This record gives sequence, structure tokens and C-alpha cells, in this order.
Amino acid sequence: MCLGMFMAILDIQIVASSLPEIQSAFGIPLDLLSWVQTAYLIAEIIAIPLTARLTRLLSLRGLFVLAIGGFTLASLGAALSTQFAELLFCRVIQGFCGGAVIPAVFTAGFALFPEDRRLLPTTVAGIFAMLAPTLGPVVGGYITDTWSWHWLFLINLPPGLLVALLTGALLRGERPDWRLLRQLDYAGALLAALFLGSLELLLTEGPKRGWTGGFVWALALLCLASGVGAVRRCLTHRGPIVELGLLRQRAFAASCLFSFTLGAGLYGSVYLMPLFLGLVRDHTPIEIGLIMVVAGAAQLATAPLAAAAEKRLNPLLLAGIGYGLFGLGLAANGFATVETDFNGLFWPQILRGAGVMLCLLPSMTIALGNRRGDGLANASALFNLMRNLGGAIAIALVDTVLERRPAVHVARLVARLQAGDPDAARIVGLPLDRFHNVPLGPIDEATREQVAPLVERAALALSFNEAWLLLALVFALTLLALPLLKAPTRPRR
Repeated sequence: MCLGMFMAILDIQIVASSLPEIQSAFGIPLDLLSWVQTAYLIAEIIAIPLTARLTRLLSLRGLFVLAIGGFTLASLGAALSTQFAELLFCRVIQGFCGGAVIPAVFTAGFALFPEDRRLLPTTVAGIFAMLAPTLGPVVGGYITDTWSWHWLFLINLPPGLLVALLTGALLRGERPDWRLLRQLDYAGALLAALFLGSLELLLTEGPKRGWTGGFVWALALLCLASGVGAVRRCLTHRGPIVELGLLRQRAFAASCLFSFTLGAGLYGSVYLMPLFLGLVRDHTPIEIGLIMVVAGAAQLATAPLAAAAEKRLNPLLLAGIGYGLFGLGLAANGFATVETDFNGLFWPQILRGAGVMLCLLPSMTIALGNRRGDGLANASALFNLMRNLGGAIAIALVDTVLERRPAVHVARLVARLQAGDPDAARIVGLPLDRFHNVPLGPIDEATREQVAPLVERAALALSFNEAWLLLALVFALTLLALPLLKAPTRPRR
């Protein structure tokens, strides 16, 4: 099951390395290229909250086998696609099935093991879930450089078939309950799908369009209206599609907040790092992946320590250490220059990798540890949804910073260079012998053309720094809520 979840999460990042090749193969306009990713993410984020009801309807085994089988068949369809529309359709199926797989694995970690043996399976599941986004760029870069983009999808076939067969044969559990088909809140499911889909689309398109224009406003209105309707249905319907009432429990609400923040840091950092290395440092996909694998190696190395600590330390202390380390890793990236490369990125990645499992384990145990049956499935769906929402919102914030701030930094750097500021010259990478805090006077056109790309690259690097620091601020603010992250004392259903 963990291997299936790893495939589903990996498929988000692995495709990013081959977007130029996919664009060339299908003749996709540049403004539509992002839909290769957006279609997957929208479907995934819609599927996650539906898994609680689908688990009751199909059983845990039925849901997982159906989801991983659908994901594998959609991967084959994506590889065989001859038109852009076919590829998008297959990506939607992939995303929906992948979204159903993720919370099912965490539900299984608590449902299939007695309380005194849950730490190992939940740790292993956490490693697979957190490692996939980090390894995505290196795997995608290797496949891109070695084979064709088709293998990004074909590589899912052997493990997908193996996982479907093994889980179908070995996974035990309740039988499907088809009577629930008459009890499902179909209107609530439609409103929830509209809300989450329009929210993801708004977060994707908003930064590109400067958060203005009729399309953005229409999306915002649809998101607001469907969101209000979905929340109302979830709070009033006898069998809500998402059990929002769980958020009335303080400890669970706090664990969801911390899950949201972890998603923001994890997906935000995995999004920022390859962009910085590609746009500022001009690295190839495989070079980017090899630099980013440091965080994954740190995560693997520290996972046994995190599991041992989870048994012995207070969960508040453990979460404080984990989120503190991850936040410091984000903040450390916020002081990069145009020359920052592997060495400068090494320790920030070590800090984030070391903190990941310390972030996940205590909040997940508090959220899911004392639950059984439907309560466990409902809590797992909401907990995992919050992590993905955190990632989606973080990427939108990062995109907004990278869209808006470079022009501001260019104007400031130009003004400082014209005033003879040696610090500005150092940031841009110019020789310092002409900069003595004395105005430079007129600049000829040849010099201007030579210096402009350097200024733009430096401005982009400064914008990346602001994005890193913004994510670090989110972690710092979340740590203020640490006292709320207290495990419940009584079992809940």
C-alpha cells in the first residue's frame, strides 16, 4: 500500500521535469501547459475528502484495489495518448485515484495494527509520503535525460499491477456496504467537488493573472458560493461527505493546522528549489534532482530516530523540535545569492529533511491514534486534505511572490547601481572597482544590455529569498499554536 501511495505522490513531481518535452510532443500552447499538473492536482484534492465514505461503501480493500488499478490503467492511457485532451483526461483519472490512495494508507496504518504496534507502519507510511515529493525531480530528471516522456507513466505499470494483486490478496477487512449508496449526500459531494476544484484552479491561475480579471473573479465567486454550500451540507446532513464536526475537537483541529503547515513547507520547498536551480543557476533536470536528493537522504537517516523519539518524548516537544527544524531550514534558504549552489543548499536541506518525520508523527498520532471505524476514515481524509490544501495555497503564494517581486527588485537594484552602491554591485555580481557610493553618470547602451540580465537574475534570486522567508514565517506562526496540540485522553469514534 505504501508503494502505491509513493507512486501516486511521485507522479505529481516526476512529470514536472518533462513538461518541455510534453509541450513539444503535443504542440501545447505555453499558457495551457500547466494543465498537465493542474488537472492531476484538482482531481486529487477532490478525491481525498470522499475517501471516508468510499471506504465504508467499498471497504478499505475494495477502495484501495480499485484506486490503484485505476491509477495504473490511467498511467497506461497517458503514455499512449496522442492528443492533449486525451492526456488531460488520463491525468484527471490518475489524480482522482491517487487522491483516494493517500488517506487509505494512513487509515490502514491505524486500522490494521494494534495500538502498541502502530508506530512502525505509520513511520513507514510517513517516509513514503514525505520522500516522494523530494525524489520526484531526480527520478523525473533521470527518465527525461535517458528515455522519453512516455516512461514517466509507463514506469507505473509493473509496480501498480503488483500492488493491486498483492493488496487484493492480502488485505483483510469489512465487506462492501452497498446500502450506503442510498444514504450518500450527493448534493454535498457535488458542492465539495466544486469548492475544492475551483479553489485549486483559483490558486493556480490567480498568480498568473495578477489576481485580477473576470475569470479570476468568477472563480472566486464560484469557490465562495460552493464552499458555503458544502460547509452547510457537511454540518447539517445526517451522513456528511466530510465530517467537519471533527474540527470542534481542539486537539484534532490543531493537528489539522499543523498538517496544513507541513504541506505548505513540504510542497512549497519542493516547488521552489528546482525553480531556483533551473532559473537562477541554469542546472539540468538531473543536476537539480541530485542536489535535491540531500533532503530525502536526511529524512531516511533520521526516520528511525524520529520513531524512537515518538515513543519517549512528549508529542508537543517532538512537534516543536520538528517544526522548528523545518522552519529554520526554510529560513536558511532565504539568504541565497546568485552564486548559491550545492554547498549553500546542503544544510538547509539537512534541517528540513531531519524535521519532516518529527513534524508528521506527533500530529498524525494525535489526529488518528484514538479512533476506530468510520471515525478513523473521516479523520484521515480531513487530516490528509489539510496537508494538500496547505501545499496548494503555499504554491499560490510563492507564485505570487515570484510574479510580482522581481520587477520591484530590478527597479531598486538599478537605482542603487546608478548611485554607485557597492553592496548592490556585489548582489548583482559586478566588479566593485567602479562602485564607491558615488553616482555613475550616464551608462552607454552596450553596458546596459550587458548588465540587464545580471540585474534580472539577482532580482529573481532576491524574490526567491522572500518566498522562502514567507514559508518560514508560516512555520513560526504555527508554533504559537503548539499548546493546542494535546492528545485526547479518551478514545473517540
